[in-house]
Amino acid sequence: MKRIIIFCVTILFYVYSFAQAPQKMSYQAVIRNSSNTLVINTQVGMQISILQGAAGGTAVYAETQTPTSNANGLVSLEVGAGTVVSGTFASINWPNGPYFIKTETDPAGGANYTITGTSQLLSVPYALHAKTAETLTGNITENDPVFGASIAAGITAADTAQWNIDNDPTNEIQQFSVSSTGDTLYLQNGGFVIITGISAANAPQYPAGSVFCASGPTAIVNVTNPTTGRVWMDRNLGASQAATSSTDTNSYGDLYQWGRRGDGHQCRTSPTTSTLSSVDQPTNGSFILSPNAPYDWRSPQNTNLWQGVNGVNNPCPSGYCLPTEAELNAERLSWTSNDRQGAFASPLKLPVAGNRSHSSGSLGNVGTNGYYWGSTVNGVNSQYLVFYNSNALMNDYYRANGFSVRCIKD
Repeated sequence: MKRIIIFCVTILFYVYSFAQAPQKMSYQAVIRNSSNTLVINTQVGMQISILQGAAGGTAVYAETQTPTSNANGLVSLEVGAGTVVSGTFASINWPNGPYFIKTETDPAGGANYTITGTSQLLSVPYALHAKTAETLTGNITENDPVFGASIAAGITAADTAQWNIDNDPTNEIQQFSVSSTGDTLYLQNGGFVIITGISAANAPQYPAGSVFCASGPTAIVNVTNPTTGRVWMDRNLGASQAATSSTDTNSYGDLYQWGRRGDGHQCRTSPTTSTLSSVDQPTNGSFILSPNAPYDWRSPQNTNLWQGVNGVNNPCPSGYCLPTEAELNAERLSWTSNDRQGAFASPLKLPVAGNRSHSSGSLGNVGTNGYYWGSTVNGVNSQYLVFYNSNALMNDYYRANGFSVRCIKD
């Protein structure tokens, strides 16, 4: 018997000008058999239902699809684009929740659905309500302050004439996507857009003096592990995107020596130096080689550089920090399998970004192993999470090594 493991639900809304309702949402799942082996390059049959009120509630919409898994066992589909069994996706009254998504799967590609899973759609794709609107009283009158003439902020018709570049008023907003949960912007004619996470906290607020590699400041997008309840950044520091596979090179990000700030040393092609640092914040931005005990870039050692959001060299954005050993291990224990496959199938979608040697500065195990620093120290070493094809575990190692960093919300 085969089983399906749902590892991520990403909601993408296609929003059209003048507030048409969202027409579909993306859904992804990883399929494994009873031996925990990925079911790859195989067509599977799926029925997807949207239930209202409870996990066993009324199905307000149902459809079938036959997606094909890729080389990583991943199936991707758009709910709302399949063969309709009942209901109309566009007519779902999302604010009248709660809603649940139910998946029934036939790994053989037919309609003999032997695998069933149900999970609640929290504040995505429907709105709870816009919290900021609770404080508004009275009437606000304004005639289309964005695409029409407005007295607000001195916007005039001459200004807005420059905005409608193609002179087509029906497609000013052609596509809108949201990556996390939150409030809702209600539009004219009954439509709405989830505007989650649009706040000052989502602006890249990194420590003063931070040096960024080729991809620039890492975007701050949250992901929550429903098992642990902890909120993390959805990508490694230095990554240009969240991982689409365990070997997605754009998701690898930078490799930090334990306890160092983002001063440029973390860039994979940064120069090396054999001169150890006697201060917490070296000024050269080089990867410091340390081939001799205690194998640390700093001499003497300092064990308090990455401790919490107020750590001297915390490289994470404001409100985030390195996870402790206990926090990293809790994530590992929540995986569906204790290996690199489980790491990617988790909500964090951890890739196998490799490491950088403390003695030579060379890259190693890229595309096969993942190494992630924690803030906890153990003697002269520091704790980290490692995973590869057949195992995952917590361990400790030399601080001069370059490992990945995934920030956790404080």
